[in-house]
Amino acid sequence: MSESIARNPAEKSKAEWRKALREARLAAAAENGAEIALKAAMLDVLARYEPRTVGFYWPLAGEFDARGALAEWLAGDVRRQAALPVIAVRGQALAFHAWKPTTPMRVGEHRIAEPQDTPAVLPDLLFVPCVGFDEDCYRLGYGGGYYDRTLAAWPGTTKPVTAGVAFEACRVTALPREPHDVPLDAVVTERRVRIRSAR
Repeated sequence: MSESIARNPAEKSKAEWRKALREARLAAAAENGAEIALKAAMLDVLARYEPRTVGFYWPLAGEFDARGALAEWLAGDVRRQAALPVIAVRGQALAFHAWKPTTPMRVGEHRIAEPQDTPAVLPDLLFVPCVGFDEDCYRLGYGGGYYDRTLAAWPGTTKPVTAGVAFEACRVTALPREPHDVPLDAVVTERRVRIRSAR
């Protein structure tokens, strides 16, 4: 990330942040050892919260590929479940459908792979991809609002633990915030796990 962007966070729009941080993320993803460290950090989060069902994401360019970490976690207990998001209607809340390494996949909305013909499940922990994040665990995504709508429409009174997944190079002091923005419970990077509050 350029020094000028880092110095003037309040003057940048979300669109400007996305451009700068996506470039930073691509560079960070190529660093030697970053993916191994991020996998270990994700497994630490899973050990900390002990979820039964975990929602995660299909990786896009520059995003950490979490499939290896989830496959290892699934192998540790047959009662565990993992799930990937499915977009039933563009612009609406996500549904999460069961996934394991052998699950057949199809190309869904936005050309993102999603499970084919598996049941919907309700995760109690979500790993959420981040373009960037700030010191208060607010996340910058792609701007589609899918995770905001999904969490707002979550059934029942208990929302899942939300853990952002990012590279340390994508951390900034403070991101622009809107009234609907909600901080993550934790952010996982290749250097550390930040916990916003005990749950």
